Amino acid sequence: MFRKQSDMEIQIRERMREGKGEVKIHHIFKKEELKGKAKLCAKISLDPGCSIGVHRHDNEEEIFYFISGKGLAIEDGKEYIVEPGDALLTGGGQSHSIENTSPEEPLEFMSVILLYN
Repeated sequence: MFRKQSDMEIQIRERMREGKGEVKIHHIFKKEELKGKAKLCAKISLDPGCSIGVHRHDNEEEIFYFISGKGLAIEDGKEYIVEPGDALLTGGGQSHSIENTSPEEPLEFMSVILLYN
């Protein structure tokens, strides 16, 4: 299946997981289009100062691959400065949050959520 960027659905979520500002979710492929155990396959954009609040992943794992910008990821209380080329894998009851700390550019990353069962 091929999809042009112009055909991808963009979802805007305000204060996602009690975070700050808005989150832009560019759905590359939707859950119902994926035959495996993926729940999400998207590019996520956070404008400066925006964040996704702390949340847990039970019975699933989430992979972040950072494309552009700079941010702060917190996983189970441990802080990581994230930049292009970095990756984060969390799941199995771990909690995490992500914030754009750049004053000028969006933080963009790929997000894939995989279900355990």
